[in-house]
Amino acid sequence: MTTPDNSSCDVWRPHVTVACVVTDRDRYLMVEEEVNGCVAYNQPAGHLDDLESLQQAAVRETREETGWTVSLTHLIGVHQWRSKEHGQVIVRFSFAAKPLSHDPQQPLDAGIRRALWLTRAEIAALGDRLRSPMVLMSIDEWLAGQRLPLSVVTSLMPGSDAS
Repeated sequence: MTTPDNSSCDVWRPHVTVACVVTDRDRYLMVEEEVNGCVAYNQPAGHLDDLESLQQAAVRETREETGWTVSLTHLIGVHQWRSKEHGQVIVRFSFAAKPLSHDPQQPLDAGIRRALWLTRAEIAALGDRLRSPMVLMSIDEWLAGQRLPLSVVTSLMPGSDAS
């Protein structure tokens, strides 16, 4: 019987990311960011860190990128896409969230120019300046009523919420 070689890192792995569709009536919280010298627009989003749940990552990324503290309400969907920016596959967990409070003094993550609230029409008009097709897709799925309970995403990581 052979023992697997654990020293090899040749296993393909996608990038796991989270995003929040934060709504205030007909407006959505967005970030304007600089990506490779170009301005792009995205929901508050980012990578899952080690030892955190997907829900914790979504709340953290929203706070770090916008200064907004949010409460997650639903999972909108899980989207898979190959980034044109770096060629890697992204698996994105898109959550719906409601805004709770804003700290305008909080410094925003590197590369984030500002947070802003836009309507769906204003977001669609950004066209190729959207960071990915998942931005508009997750808003449209939310508008279509796609809402899964947060309980469908479970974390068994130490220190994470159990849901």
